Amino acid sequence: MPKTFKINNPSTGELISEVRINSNDEIQQALKNGHESFKKWSKVNAHERSRLLKKWSDKIQEHKTEIAEIMTLENGKPLKESLGEVDYATSYIDWYAEEAKRIYGRTIPAATETKRIIVSKQPIGLVAAITPWNFPAAMMTRKAAPALAAGCTFIVKPAEDTPLTTIKLIELAYEIGIPADAIQYVIGDGKEVGELFTSSEYVRKITFTGSTPVGKSLIKNSAHTVKHVTMELGGHAPLIIAEDADLDIAVSQTIASKFRNAGQTCVCANRIIVHENVIEEFSAKLTKEVRKLKVGNGLEEDTHIGPIINEKGYEKIVVQINDALEKGAEALVGNEYNTNKEKGYFFVYPTVLKNVNLNMKIMHEETFGPVAPLISFKELEEAVEIANSTPYGLAAYFFTNNYKTGTYLHDHLDFGIVGWNDGAPSAAHVPFGGMKESGLGREGGIEGIEPYLETKFLSIGNL
Repeated sequence: MPKTFKINNPSTGELISEVRINSNDEIQQALKNGHESFKKWSKVNAHERSRLLKKWSDKIQEHKTEIAEIMTLENGKPLKESLGEVDYATSYIDWYAEEAKRIYGRTIPAATETKRIIVSKQPIGLVAAITPWNFPAAMMTRKAAPALAAGCTFIVKPAEDTPLTTIKLIELAYEIGIPADAIQYVIGDGKEVGELFTSSEYVRKITFTGSTPVGKSLIKNSAHTVKHVTMELGGHAPLIIAEDADLDIAVSQTIASKFRNAGQTCVCANRIIVHENVIEEFSAKLTKEVRKLKVGNGLEEDTHIGPIINEKGYEKIVVQINDALEKGAEALVGNEYNTNKEKGYFFVYPTVLKNVNLNMKIMHEETFGPVAPLISFKELEEAVEIANSTPYGLAAYFFTNNYKTGTYLHDHLDFGIVGWNDGAPSAAHVPFGGMKESGLGREGGIEGIEPYLETKFLSIGNL
């Protein structure tokens, strides 16, 4: 009997599918096929690659509802969020369909009349991707689209919890004519597949979205064959509320950042740092709005907060909440749970914690759950110090209507993505990535295709 992963609905614990795990030999063969296919795909002209990517995007949109329902069934996020993610996923394909035609070289003036210098770009080769469970569509297309646009071939290992979305998207790519070996998926244990990817002579680039410890391991293992790497790793985002902030906007944007996908995002606000003169008003307004959030099955109408993906994630959240309460925090709302370990579902009600201090785990560990800890500050320098006191540097947010305050915060926050009065800054046309231990490289924007390209310089002499 072949080994399988059981895919369960995290809202109910029900089995929805079983996916066969690929053998090591099958994965090795897929890597070889991707390498061989690169010789053909890299020669397809940019306009044809662009046309195929646009067809893929259109085909995904034709199946939008079906894909969103698959995503909600295996991931648990509300259907409205899943529908939004399909749009977000295709926005990357649309963007890189255009960028395929804008891979420019240049001519450099030579230092002598008898030479001409030309710089060109060429695709890097076979790209191996490892994607997370929390955004199973968008995190795959954010990697696959620039790879294919550049002329690379692409192979992805989706997360064990949520492979069905990726499988459907790649099936649709085949339907519109992208060659089968130009884009592939494999199913397997993350550590085992990661080792196969990093040790393979066929793979020239690794791209990964996930935890910092796993990212460090992939970087280390890729060094032996000097692979290119793009790493979008952990985050611990601060959200600063200045004294002059519009609190209604701050509250609505805090909720948009903190509670999307039940707080299970790498860029969601994890530490809410509020000026001492407005923390009472802000916490009251935030608590009032958080009470309105409906928790339940993602397929049910008006659900705002779905389940936690698994027991491991749930336990981490509970430990952080209990640690904070034991050390003096107060739960203004939440600290409620609906779980059934036997059936396999875990719900955490959206929680707001007041009187948080720096001795609490929640201020130092990424939560990945619907918990908003509030800590006060007096001087702006103190807020920046709290915000930067972490090895992570992915996303940060601040709210102020004072341009001097905003400029100061922008200049002093050590984060790759910054939202000023904006809790949802991500988009296909902007560079996404972190500083410090939150990653290497950027995805999205014009910067996002560069990691899939090699730069070659030609010097022509004796003219």
